[in-house]
Amino acid sequence: MSKAGAPTLSVDAAGLRVAVVAASWHTTVMDGLLEGARRGLADAGVSEVTEIRVPGSFELPVACARLARTGRYDAIVALGVVIRGGTPHFDYVCSAATEGLTRVSVDTGVPVGLGVLTCDDEDQALDRAGLPGSSEDKGHEAATAAVATVLALRAVPA
Repeated sequence: MSKAGAPTLSVDAAGLRVAVVAASWHTTVMDGLLEGARRGLADAGVSEVTEIRVPGSFELPVACARLARTGRYDAIVALGVVIRGGTPHFDYVCSAATEGLTRVSVDTGVPVGLGVLTCDDEDQALDRAGLPGSSEDKGHEAATAAVATVLALRAVPA
């Protein structure tokens, strides 16, 4: 079970500026992830949030990179979902999205909350989307992780 061992993060991120980049595929799942991210940011006290939508998870890294380079955002939350099919497309998209988002974060120093679901089927995605009846809320987790990382890094000299 993927939620086993997850930390409980309670952060005060008032005053932080956060961008949320969300893919558009799988509307029901994405709406749940986006709402979870909004809740997570509101719970942390973040009031300045910019949201943009991109076509799919493959496009998340380029959008996040552009936002990170502006210097305007303290953190970025990337939300997407890739559901396994019968071709290697799943592996390529998951790898590209994950590696690209990691590179954005490391290269720019702007924390990126990884809220990209990589699931075998739609039921798994729905169960992680933070919808009524879901067992997990990965949008909320990604948003909270992003702002918690900003706060943790403030204690580290540049």
